[in-house]
Amino acid sequence: MRLCFIVSPSNLLGGVFYGIIKNVMKRKKVMIVMMGGQGVGKGTFSKMLMAHHDFLHVEVGAMLRALPPESDVAKIIATGNLVSDDLLFGLMDDTINISCDVILDGFPRKLSQAKWLVENYSKKFNIFVLYLAVTPDVLVARINKRIREGGGRRDDANPDAIRRRLSLFYSETMPAIEYLRNNDMVHFAEIDATGDIDENFSEITNALKNMK
Repeated sequence: MRLCFIVSPSNLLGGVFYGIIKNVMKRKKVMIVMMGGQGVGKGTFSKMLMAHHDFLHVEVGAMLRALPPESDVAKIIATGNLVSDDLLFGLMDDTINISCDVILDGFPRKLSQAKWLVENYSKKFNIFVLYLAVTPDVLVARINKRIREGGGRRDDANPDAIRRRLSLFYSETMPAIEYLRNNDMVHFAEIDATGDIDENFSEITNALKNMK
């Protein structure tokens, strides 16, 4: 079910998004695309942004895991195979509501998906891409911290699985990030996310206010 809440600029907490939304709400909604490696904090910062404004949060991994086991996509995942772009695009179209401001968390993951997103949604949304950049060592440390705190995915405790996901991020997702960085249809900011949570969130909100 696709739900969102409409909030006037005067009700936005802290004014984080006022400068953005006052210029675009008469035309298009805002889509924030959170990008970065596994463990960088995309989910954490998405939830922090949602404390300042009502977003439809599209967390793709959780969405796929929540599908009924009898669905075509769930059957593909259960066999260990990758979901095709066509099936994933259909799910995204069914989930994204163009009457809502949206945060995408976990999509796009590869170049073909980034191109599809721009081609299909840049005329419907003002797209703001936030690339949360850290070194591989920091990503691994954050995944391990998440394990110690009882969170994360089941395969986070498997060092081989972590290495495979990092390898896929650099081979498949970085080309998508570079495509979005150089695309005139989106607003792009790279965030140095090596600091603590509050420092990183301050950088994120500053980037959103300064992106034109």
